[in-house]
Amino acid sequence: MVATSSAKITLPTDEQILITREFTAPRHLVYRAWTTPELVKRWWAGHRGTTTDVELDLRPGGRWRYVIRANPGFEVAFHGEYREVVPDEKIVYTVVFEGADPLPEADVPVDTVTFTALDGDRTVVHLLTQTTSKELRDVILESGMEVGMQEQMTIIEELANSLR
Repeated sequence: MVATSSAKITLPTDEQILITREFTAPRHLVYRAWTTPELVKRWWAGHRGTTTDVELDLRPGGRWRYVIRANPGFEVAFHGEYREVVPDEKIVYTVVFEGADPLPEADVPVDTVTFTALDGDRTVVHLLTQTTSKELRDVILESGMEVGMQEQMTIIEELANSLR
């Protein structure tokens, strides 16, 4: 199945980034593609490299860590902790970019992902990134994240549909 839409980025406040994407796949399959380590390995890097490591302990207090190899010798890693997990509905977790100067725990961005079922086996995903400052929000936006995120969302839709 071909991807039918692009993710839209809005800025609800000076400290938030909201990504909204509709998928032509059932909610439980989008959630499964989003949360299954073997599947995350296939989409996390988008088309920009290879995901070499996925550690995922999907429960409140559980930790996650993903590593991407973009070029020979160049790796990028992210990690965080799950704060809330409601299967097929919602995931809340912190996001730490391991290549940046460490932020105080209180300043680490928090992502909230919600999965909403629509008629006709479609799903809307809202990914809200909450930062503690406009400056941090803008650093994230200016990182080039939009191109990679669009690639990720397209791959997630393809994976979810392959699970039917």
